[in-house]
Amino acid sequence: MRNRRLFRHTLAGAALLFLSGGLLPHAHGAQESSSGRPDIQQIIQRFAEKEKEFQAARANYSYHQIVKVQTLTEDGDVTGTYQMESDIIFTPSGDRIERVTYAPLSTLRGISLSPEDERDLRSVQPFVLTTNDMHKYNIEYMGRQKVDELDTYVFMVGPKRIEKGERYFQGQIWVDERDLQIVKTYGKAVPDIRGGKNGENLFPRFETYREQIDGKYWFPTWTGADDTLYFSSGSQRIRMIVRYENYKQFGSEINITFGDEVPSEPGGEVPSDPSSQPPSQ
Repeated sequence: MRNRRLFRHTLAGAALLFLSGGLLPHAHGAQESSSGRPDIQQIIQRFAEKEKEFQAARANYSYHQIVKVQTLTEDGDVTGTYQMESDIIFTPSGDRIERVTYAPLSTLRGISLSPEDERDLRSVQPFVLTTNDMHKYNIEYMGRQKVDELDTYVFMVGPKRIEKGERYFQGQIWVDERDLQIVKTYGKAVPDIRGGKNGENLFPRFETYREQIDGKYWFPTWTGADDTLYFSSGSQRIRMIVRYENYKQFGSEINITFGDEVPSEPGGEVPSDPSSQPPSQ
């Protein structure tokens, strides 16, 4: 997010969230090597292949997206709001487009959404790690952990190098042991952008949850962030909620028109409860 002034972001506290769940040292159910240790490279390869399948599958779904960003005082009082609702739909010819359905005037105080924020909404916060992108990341196995009722493998992920103009994810991912797909992510978009003619452009830590859609793939349904950005001229707390709703598969045999896949609903404020809470798995 770009501040109309200057700001920086603190990474304090990230490790506490990661360690609080009690990681287990071995990957139950994974194929083991001759040394008796889980074959981590095989697990990574298999879930990256599954993620590639998921990425292709999601490209054939329509859905409704709600983005809400708020500026707050340190005590939690809201001082401004940005909100946009849109339908990701297909034209009759099969082209996938985004149609904005609700976008009131932003009242955010001190910050504005940058092109990088918009790009992160599309590709980093609903993070996908496929075989095509594995070469860009260092992937370190951390152990096993329960996410609600799911048994998961946990990995630390970060870019090997930063290429100019590219956006990356840095943080942790939780991969379901059975379906070998990412079900949760926690981290941030990188790199932060400092200096230059547009000033500093930094990004909050976020958490994304997925839910199983149509009994096969795990699709992102909720992203949340509550972070304080530290400007050179002072701090600014922000809160962000993104919801992905009403996933519907587009079939080539179905002749649809605008709005048929995702019915247009009257726009309005995103309710603070339950939309401010991640879905249960």
